[in-house]
Amino acid sequence: FQLQASGGGLVQPGGSLRLSCAPSGFTLDYRSIGWFRQAPGKEREGVSCISRSGSITQYADSVKGRFTISRDNTKNTVYLQMNSLKPDDTAVYYCAADQMRLKERCSIERNPYVSWGQGTQVTVST
Repeated sequence: FQLQASGGGLVQPGGSLRLSCAPSGFTLDYRSIGWFRQAPGKEREGVSCISRSGSITQYADSVKGRFTISRDNTKNTVYLQMNSLKPDDTAVYYCAADQMRLKERCSIERNPYVSWGQGTQVTVST
């Protein structure tokens, strides 16, 4: 099972991007989804997550008020809207899927996620 993150690119500080996460070969139904990022020389960190229905979301303190996670289960896709981007947001962004669960939950820790995709590069620079 694979996930594909897309939508990255080069943007100026203060700009916006919307990332998409779509699976290949499985459904995102009943799975919480997390977004993570890894900057050069740094550990991969959790950015945001969304529960299976979208009723629960979490954000890292560094992105609260600027990033919004959402999902469209009819399109089997999760989005990360990133506004007011800063140079510190520069990183490769990855999405990850948890196993199927009935309980509404999500985490911005790496532990529960079982499927990871290739990342998409986000560069915030003048």
